[in-house]
Amino acid sequence: MKGRAKVLMTADTVGGVWPYALGLCASLPEFRFVLATLGPRPRRAQREALARLSNVTLAESDFRLEWMAGGQADVAPTRRWLDSLADRLAVDLVHVNGYGQARLDGGRPVVAVAHSDVLSWWMAVHGEAAPAEWSEYRRQVACGLDAAARVVAPTRAAHDDLFRQYRLRLRSTAVIPNGLDIGMFSPQPKRPVIMASGRIWDDAKNLRMLDDIAPQVAWPIEIAGDLAHPEQGVACLRHAWPLGVLAPTGLRNRLEQAAIFAAPALYEPFGLGILEAAAAGCALVLGDITSLRENWDGAAIFLPPADRGLWQAALSSLIADREGRARLAAAARTRAERFTLTSAAGRYRALYCELAEASAERRVG
Repeated sequence: MKGRAKVLMTADTVGGVWPYALGLCASLPEFRFVLATLGPRPRRAQREALARLSNVTLAESDFRLEWMAGGQADVAPTRRWLDSLADRLAVDLVHVNGYGQARLDGGRPVVAVAHSDVLSWWMAVHGEAAPAEWSEYRRQVACGLDAAARVVAPTRAAHDDLFRQYRLRLRSTAVIPNGLDIGMFSPQPKRPVIMASGRIWDDAKNLRMLDDIAPQVAWPIEIAGDLAHPEQGVACLRHAWPLGVLAPTGLRNRLEQAAIFAAPALYEPFGLGILEAAAAGCALVLGDITSLRENWDGAAIFLPPADRGLWQAALSSLIADREGRARLAAAARTRAERFTLTSAAGRYRALYCELAEASAERRVG
């Protein structure tokens, strides 16, 4: 591929897609990126982080994310906006961190990256199929997956969820684990604290279970993350200590000093927060679900996510076991070294080049 290829990438500011997108852009300086945001507009700290990347241009919109209330009505206009951006800015390929937006008209190759999906979320959280009101979402996701030149999932478990829910075509898929700059984390002397992070309002994170058991655990439980749902309602913590939304440096400092990191997730396609905790040298206690076993089996304690009694007992036991915590922390740090940003970026670089070159050959031919 000659020249400096240009990639149009979608992103949102609600969860892990934002740091994933910025990390990937920063690790691929040979590409120029147009970062097209959907949903809530970037916060000040997010804008400041983006401004430090010389190869990224921001394009903002107010279109709803496809999982938001009424979001399906915005899928078609979002596609028209992306097509217009792609044409005006002469991008070489499109990377959508979603699904419905993958069905574009410009003839450019589209990579669709699966960070999560509503039907898999619903099954994990509620133990049953999503209701009929999500049928249009199902249709739009299936169409987007079918239209994409390549579908990327961060774990084999997430890939299999897509196949079960949407009959994903196996020939056009790849599993590329998310990555982290492990060198940015330096474990510090540990404080007697249990830490967790994530969207507190998201039932899949199951963080309010930690709030419930906090009075029965000797160490304080601190939870970093947003209490406010982007559309409606604010979650409430009664016993755990809410840290709010921390800047990356602040979160990293907290993790480096936390002895234990707990993630009782019911659904977690990858778990970037868990990777950050492992890199920071925390002992991991995780929900026993397929995706987390895939990444952390042998380097964490696994518990049924909904069993409050087992979580209270296991955390209390780990608090009393200094040597056990040290062994788990070392195992987690070692495992984290498998998930480097350099490795992830290298896989995406190869994918971008493959698709862009194939597209150029088709145009010439």
